[in-house]
Parts: sequence; structure tokens; C-alpha cells
Amino acid sequence: MPGTGPEPNAGGEGPRRLCVYTRKLRFDARLVRILTLAGWQVSLGTPREGDAVGVWGASPLAHRGERVAEAKDAPLVRIEDAFLRSLFPGRAGEPPLGLLIDTSGAHFDPSTPSDLERLLAEHPLDDAQLLARARAAIARIRTSHLTKYAATRTDLAPPEPGYVLVIDQTRGDASVTASGGDRMRFLEMLFHAREAHPGARILIRTHPETTAGHRPGHFEESDLGQGLAFHDGNISPWMLLDGAVAVYTVSSQLGFEAILAGHRPHVFGQPFYAGWGLTEDAFPIDRRQRKLTRAQLFAAAMILYPVWYDPYRDRRADLEDVIATLEAEARAWREDRTGWVARGMRLWKRSALQDFFGGTKRLIFEDNASKARQRAEAEGRRLMAWAGKTEPDEDIVRVEDGFLRSRGLGAELIPPLSLALDDLGIYYDPQRPSRLETLIAESPSLPADALDRARRLIRFLTREGLSKYNLAGDLPKLPPGYRILVPGQVEDDASILRGADEVGTNAELLRRARASNPGAKILWKPHPDVLAGLRTGEVKNPEAYADLTLGGVDIGEALNAVDEVWTITSLTGFEALIRGCRVVTLGTPFYAGWGLTRDLGRVPARRRGGPEISLEGLVHATLIAYPRYRDPVTGRPCPVEVVAERLAAGDLPKIGPFHRGLSKLQGLFASQSRLWR
Repeated sequence: MPGTGPEPNAGGEGPRRLCVYTRKLRFDARLVRILTLAGWQVSLGTPREGDAVGVWGASPLAHRGERVAEAKDAPLVRIEDAFLRSLFPGRAGEPPLGLLIDTSGAHFDPSTPSDLERLLAEHPLDDAQLLARARAAIARIRTSHLTKYAATRTDLAPPEPGYVLVIDQTRGDASVTASGGDRMRFLEMLFHAREAHPGARILIRTHPETTAGHRPGHFEESDLGQGLAFHDGNISPWMLLDGAVAVYTVSSQLGFEAILAGHRPHVFGQPFYAGWGLTEDAFPIDRRQRKLTRAQLFAAAMILYPVWYDPYRDRRADLEDVIATLEAEARAWREDRTGWVARGMRLWKRSALQDFFGGTKRLIFEDNASKARQRAEAEGRRLMAWAGKTEPDEDIVRVEDGFLRSRGLGAELIPPLSLALDDLGIYYDPQRPSRLETLIAESPSLPADALDRARRLIRFLTREGLSKYNLAGDLPKLPPGYRILVPGQVEDDASILRGADEVGTNAELLRRARASNPGAKILWKPHPDVLAGLRTGEVKNPEAYADLTLGGVDIGEALNAVDEVWTITSLTGFEALIRGCRVVTLGTPFYAGWGLTRDLGRVPARRRGGPEISLEGLVHATLIAYPRYRDPVTGRPCPVEVVAERLAAGDLPKIGPFHRGLSKLQGLFASQSRLWR
């Protein structure tokens, strides 16, 4: 696992003692845990031979440790947040996802070479795999609009392009002070920007902590003149960088991101990214003579230097894990930040919906449609509704279960681990485009690393036998021959009502499968909800068409044992595709019409004639990009891989007696309603 400098326990003698003298470094659980995972034993007391002293960067309390280290001739370790930290700054109470643990200096202080500078100057940085990872991560961070504090907005209109971007920083910032910067340095930078770009618009990017009123910046209102303006909106910095014709900075991390965005920033300080041939340096550092590529700079600063942390598995992580974590959390914040009014939500679902979508502002539940819309408009909230409770042409965000849902049935009131928000339609209604359909259509443009991620997910799901509901059950001995699995569906399910054409019942599906395949072995599998007596769809005499009825068997095992699947719109068809089965559709499920299935139903013309859709692209859209996931252990938004691992390990909360009783009562009502039809 890459880290910073030599591992503290490289000699094999166990963790090395790190003496600290601030509450933050001794009692902050996340910091202590990351340091422990990096091989340090955090302690109070006086350093002995072989011990080191830890301080937080150049903080006002760092002098305590510095004095002890000097008096005891102990090595000094400087600790800082990594360059991808969290949604919000540490003062908001959010712990970091990584640390910079430097045994030589501080990355922002050019007076002494830091471990990062040594990496940049001395590491070969020529490994093809490392540089490929770097290029893929740069693209992913830009696409996902991630930065050190990732709670930035992507729904704001960026300024009209063509401006010069001048970056302000907070007064007293350690990187500014270490570079010899002050207010006069910032004014000098602004002067050079105006001289080099006469007549150009100049935007002064205000630091987020200045905007929030925490710390003042270096620029003041009196510094503005014609063509100059502050920009203090919480817009993604990548959107700002895209519209800039030039970037000026003293030592801001935004200067590093400007390099990654393709700029050659003008640098008036001496940050870690200056001096490597990628910047225009007003104050060069003579010892930095090496020329690096963007990928090399990124590989050292973001892959080799930090110690990254996985909050779901409580272990060290790779950069890609941290990107996936921040992607999930930033998506949740961006979608939920204004709050929701939720309509058409059954009482038992509300707790799970609150967990998913109420992290920033608690959901408001309102069943009356007009009142819900009025409440949303009055409070500036978004409006959501359970997809089955909406009209097809209604302008509303629809909610549905995701495709890796739970270990147990939704009809048994098992809470979901994934939910999908759809702002266009809903995936099971082919009569109009959905967000999932759009993602599938766009999947041919996915980068190689995204397709690799989907490929790894396919391997994990198939190896662990995971499906939507993950129900256990042994597979009986199957008849030899060409086997076709026919999965039953709930006949009044929305996917049948919206996506079925000529075939809308399980009996007709079975009949068609048998008629078209007289010599095959037909295996009939009733839907679990129907088998449990909770929903409609029973077939009275399946033996008239099927060679064998499979009851409560594991769907993954069943799919591994068959050659083909015939379905109307069942998700089993998608699960069959990822296991290499042939799939025949008689309706219009979301995965039909892309060239991966044999389609006997009506397929929208908009799905045909575009670029070829790969299985990996379909899986990325369906399982990675479309749903949101929530870790049942930590309660955090999470990437799909975490939920898949929880399902495989059975690391899930148990359903309580209230929900078990309520699900039985629901089944009784469903049975009674069928009797009255």
C-alpha cells in the first residue's frame, strides 16, 4: 500500500510511537485511526529513543511539538488533511478521508524539501499502470466535480467564458505564509493579471471560508475596478476552470486543479506543484529542475503520497476507493441539499426514505398532491413521489427500488439498500425516456476505467450469486437437455402494466415459451411475492407447459444452470445477461432493444440505431450510475461495491417484529382483494 516516505514500522518491530501534544491529534478518533493504520502508535508523553513527535501542519499549536522535538532531538512528523478530504471543512465536524503524513517537512513549505517534493524529484514516476491510474482518476475527479471540500454545486450557471481567474486565499493560510505571501503579494498578482490581459474580465475567486464568514481573504471591495468582480458562488471549481483563459494563484489547491484541467497557471507563491514545468512561476525554486507531466504530478501527490481511509471497511484505501466514496456523498448532497417533499409514500417506507434522502434536510411527507406541490414551491424543496403513484406525464422526480435491493422481499417490508431517483420518467415505462435509458444510451462514451469497474462488479455478483432480493434455497436436480428458465412476475406490477404488449400474464408467457421451444426443458419459477401469497400472478396448472416448477430457489444458482431465459419484463432477464445466458423478452424491459437480447415485444425506435451497447456499459448504467446506495452498517451514502459486499457477507440489520407482522397483514389484504375481483 503506498504511503508517505518510509513506513514507520519498516523494520518489522511493530508500530512506531508518535508523541503528540494537542487534543486533536490524541483524541480525534478518525485521525488516530488513520495514523494507526499507517503504522503509528499515537501517545502522550515524552519521546524516547526511536519515537517521533507529531504536529498538525503549521497550526498555532504546532510549536508545542516542535519545541519537544528539538529538545529531545526527535524526528518531527507533520500531519495534514489530504487533497480530497470530505464534503465540508473540518470545522464543520466532518472527519477526513485521508491524511498527508510527512516525515521530512510540510508539502506547502518550500524552505525544506518534503516527502512529496522528494517523490516528485526522485521517484521514477514511469510505471505505466501507475500513470494510467493517474490519468483515469484525473478524468473521474473532473467528471464527478470533486475537490478538497466536495459540497459544491453543479446546477449553477457558470460565468460567461473568456475571463481571467484570480484565486484569493484566507489571511494567515499556512501555505501563503510559507511562500512569503501577504496582501501585497496578492495585489501584485492582480496587477500582473491585468497587465497581461488588458481589457479582459477578471474574476476574483473568493475562498469558501471567506464566503462563509469564517476568515477574511486578501482582496477587498476597494481593489475592484472596471472589469473586475468577485465570484463567491458555491459552483464546482471545475466549471470555473473550464471557462477561464488564464489562472493566477499564490499557493491555492485550485492552482493544482487548474493544472489538471489543462491550464498552465501563473503562480506567485511556492506551492508543491510549482517548479515542475507545468506552471509559470514568479518565484522559482532553484532545486526543482525536473520536468513532469500532469499524470506524474498527480500520481505522486494523490496516489503515492497520501494515506487514504475507507470509512465503510475501516481500513486503508486506494485513491479510487476515496473517489467512489466522495462521488456517493457528493451526489447525495447535491440531490438532497434543498430538501424534499415526498408524496405517495407508505408509512413503512418512510423511515428508509428519510435515511436515504433526509441527510441534509429531513423529508416532509404529504399525501395530498396539490398540498405537496404547494409545500415544495413555498419552501424551495424538490418534489418526489413513489413511481407507481404518479401519472405518466407528471413533472415530478420518481422514486423506485434499485436492482440490488435487499436480502428479502420488499413485500415483506425489508428496507432497501438501494433506491433510484428518476427526473425524466421511470425505468420500467418504455413509453417515454427515463434517466436509466439515457445513461444506457450514453454508455458507449464511458472511459475504460468505468467499464473495468463494471467488469469487476459483474465478476463479484456472479461469484457471490447476488441478485435483487438474494433469497436462499437449494436447487433441485434438473432435467437434462437445453434448459429455459421462465421467471414469473407480479401481474399487476407497474412494469407489466407499462411494459407488456401482447403478453401480460404468466400463463401466456409459459404457453409462448413452450410453443416456441417444444424440445427444451422449461423450468417455471414463480415470483417470490406471488409464492409468498403477497401479490397476484399465480399460474393454476404450470405443469401443462413446464417440465419442472422451481419454488424458493436461489435465482443465481438457477441462472447458472440454464441456457436461456424467457421473460416479459422481469429483472431476471438482466441478471441472466450478466451470467452469460441468452435472453428472450416478450415485453419491453429497460435492458431490451440494445442488441443484447432477442426481443419479441415492441421496442422503442429511440433505442435502435445508436452506437453498440456493451454488457459492461449496461451494467454501469444500471448498477453504478442510476441508483443510490446506503451502507446499512455505517448509514452513509456509499458506492455499489459496499452494498454488494454487505449482501454477500450477510452483514445486514434484521427486520423487526413490527414489520414482519405488518407484511403478513399486507398479504392478507392482498388475498382478500383478489377474492373480491
